[in-house]
Amino acid sequence: MQPNRSSQRDNPRGTGAEASSAIARTMLLLEALEFESTGLGVSELARRTGLSKSSVHRMAAELASLRILERHGTEYRLGLRLFELGQKAPRHRSLRDAAKPFMSDLREATGHSVHLAVLDGTAVVYLDVLRSPTAPPLPTRSGGRWPAHGTGIGKAILAYSDEATVDLIVANGLPRLAERTIDTPGRFRAELSRIRDRGVSYDLEESRAGVVCAASPVFSHDGTVVAGLSVSGWQNRINLDQTASAVRTAALGLSRQLGSGH
Repeated sequence: MQPNRSSQRDNPRGTGAEASSAIARTMLLLEALEFESTGLGVSELARRTGLSKSSVHRMAAELASLRILERHGTEYRLGLRLFELGQKAPRHRSLRDAAKPFMSDLREATGHSVHLAVLDGTAVVYLDVLRSPTAPPLPTRSGGRWPAHGTGIGKAILAYSDEATVDLIVANGLPRLAERTIDTPGRFRAELSRIRDRGVSYDLEESRAGVVCAASPVFSHDGTVVAGLSVSGWQNRINLDQTASAVRTAALGLSRQLGSGH
């Protein structure tokens, strides 16, 4: 079950008519392709962005020449150069590298899929995903986004975020992703309080039916929450108590490593 794409875009730049700069129009084009692995043609890109077909045709051709997009017949999709640049973002690369051994240990210990994510606006962005062969076919992927309020990892980060950040999430409306998504402000804030008490967050089929997870926050040297670690699996195959203990231990270990400067 995929959430509505528009709910995954934080700080939207609006339609093509509202995007006044070349950079803003380029971002509209790139975001229209965010979830399209097979590509889109010029007409569909124009419809989704609100840009004219001639503008889309010109921009897409130029971005393809720069390897930002790839052209396959009459369709375009995100290109390898965009991936290469994203991998070189220094803050996220160092965090991902530091987390890798902890994530590997978590997957081995639990037998389930492990995620590392950071908060970006009202969504979490997954920096790394280690999948288990027995895990549910989740739509999460490295570089992918998911509404923070409906995920264990997002709630783990939000529980230790400042009030303004939480207010932004609540103001976004807490859209329902699945039948059990917490979608009222009072219940949501109460859940964040419970997470702070126990140090672990749960997703109890709140983002996808049949799927649960345990997550814990990761902190920098100054005590600021910078990321979250989570373990996800089928509701009838995962021991949440054992998983919660393992993910909290891993998150504490990663936090200590980040705090030591190594």
